[in-house]
Amino acid sequence: MAFGIKGSSFIASAFFWIAFVVGSLASPVAVPTYHYDTYRTGWNNQETGLTATSFPSTFGKQTTVALDDQVDAQPLLVPGLTIAGGIHDVVYVATESNTVYAIDASSGAILISKNFGAPVPAPLGCTNNGPNVGINGTPTIDLATQTLYVITYLNGSPPSYKLHALSLNTLADKITPVVVTASHTLTNSSVYAFNATVQRQRPGLLELGGNIYAAFGSFCDFRANASRGWLLGWNANTLVPLSSNRLDDSLGTSTKNYFLSSIWMSGYGISGAGVGSSARLQFTTGNSDPTSYTGTTNIQESILKTDLNPANLLGIFTPSNWSTLDAGDVDLGSGGVLHLPTQPGSYPYLAIGGGKDGRLFLLNRLAMGTPLDVHQLGGCWCGPSYFVGSDGVPRIVTSHGSTLSTWKLVLSPVPHLVQEGSVGISTGQFPGFFTVISSNGTTAGSAIIWAVSHPNGNTNVNLYAFAATPSGGTYKQFFFAPAGSWPYTNGSANIVPVVANGKVYVASYKALTIFGAPGIATIAKSAALPVASLGTHSTTGILMAIDGTTLTLQTRTGQIAKIDASLATKDEQVSALQLGEPYLAIGESITGTGALLATSIVRAKDSGDLWPPDH
Repeated sequence: MAFGIKGSSFIASAFFWIAFVVGSLASPVAVPTYHYDTYRTGWNNQETGLTATSFPSTFGKQTTVALDDQVDAQPLLVPGLTIAGGIHDVVYVATESNTVYAIDASSGAILISKNFGAPVPAPLGCTNNGPNVGINGTPTIDLATQTLYVITYLNGSPPSYKLHALSLNTLADKITPVVVTASHTLTNSSVYAFNATVQRQRPGLLELGGNIYAAFGSFCDFRANASRGWLLGWNANTLVPLSSNRLDDSLGTSTKNYFLSSIWMSGYGISGAGVGSSARLQFTTGNSDPTSYTGTTNIQESILKTDLNPANLLGIFTPSNWSTLDAGDVDLGSGGVLHLPTQPGSYPYLAIGGGKDGRLFLLNRLAMGTPLDVHQLGGCWCGPSYFVGSDGVPRIVTSHGSTLSTWKLVLSPVPHLVQEGSVGISTGQFPGFFTVISSNGTTAGSAIIWAVSHPNGNTNVNLYAFAATPSGGTYKQFFFAPAGSWPYTNGSANIVPVVANGKVYVASYKALTIFGAPGIATIAKSAALPVASLGTHSTTGILMAIDGTTLTLQTRTGQIAKIDASLATKDEQVSALQLGEPYLAIGESITGTGALLATSIVRAKDSGDLWPPDH
């Protein structure tokens, strides 16, 4: 059955109504996962308070919140939340002492905090962290179910990891937390068991297809005879482990008794996108025995792609000099891999990443074996960002060595990168740093690139802000100031700033620093609840099937929702529908069959992270 909108007067009013709804839902901005979205773009394209053309001269540090330990995880943000007896815009910060804080995003007041047990001090004697390892990887938030997923590392004999599903409102466990366990059969038919003593959970967590994914590496490559790279998953609703997992090195023996092929990526999140059978996950791996690469049972120094089943390897890129990288401990796996949003043309599915040796690889996700483009930059304990300029051209932001650069993504005749400009920052410790971008859509002059340095010559980490459009090949600097401290300089300060709703949040050693400017409007406390006026019920998801007037949507959690479109169709309140695209269904009642009786069905944002909560 065909759906459409008829009548010019209705079309005009419908477009106005859709624009009003989408605009209302797009602001204020939530930051529920590492680098803003599952692609890991690092791009907030709904920032109106901080723009390059009108950067406030009064911008600066507004408050500092004292915390109980070092923060290696990126802060997360949920606006308009009912918590601690009121409605607050909340920043969630997780520390290496296994404490999760819910902090008022404007005042810095600690609304709730909860500790989940003693962390592990200097695991295996590894000092490339702070004094403790507790919550090391960035948690992820499901806005629809108001759940924060986090993995804690608990001291004991032996140490253990626990996966929690916490209520955003109370930080209480919504489900009994599960101890992380796994096993995998090796090539000699022996069974290798997950060993929390030697495995480090460093990359940011990913929620995709109704599952939670976490990856594991090692502590300083110590116990390389026992530590290996894992990718594990759990059902988001039950925390039941997936029936299969990924072990990057499943060899039974090694000539050097050396395994690893760790997944660590300097804390960059596992990236992914897609729905159902088309969903894909991507990540990078580190070093192993230089003589043991197989491309199947041991995949070190590589960028990998799987589907929602971590065991299903669908694509791999391994540099030809992988053995040299291995022998020199020059991990490709020190950098994250960006899963680019779908592009027009003959190469719609692209990815980009790089590591310690400084090369940047542009890959075709459908044929990963040979890069489309390669550039030699500085070392990268880092990961790329992505945004679209006012000219409509996608751009990659790199932060290798001590240099920030932007690159135009040119899609014809074959995708390649053209450097647009660069600027250096003062950064020390390990090469590379992390960036994010804020902009008001693709409005000219609105985009800003933000970066936080590693400590250099002292214990300060510094916040930078640059115009995203270069002049004369370099970038105007708007802001520079200390944003915290990092005394344990053996461990890389892989800090990701969070920019949203006119403020910037930087978590560091025992502190969250909040930047802003007087006069920039903070989030209206009622603004996060516009969906309440749209109808008693609303559901957003990917359109999977059309059967008469019954639509099937797959929600962000992977669940199936049925929509009765008969009333909306009768009233001509249905957008033109296309399978595989996202839609928001709004209605007042549920039918006897459990379907939402929709009064309106409109096109939703392409990114599930921008969808309104279902209710």
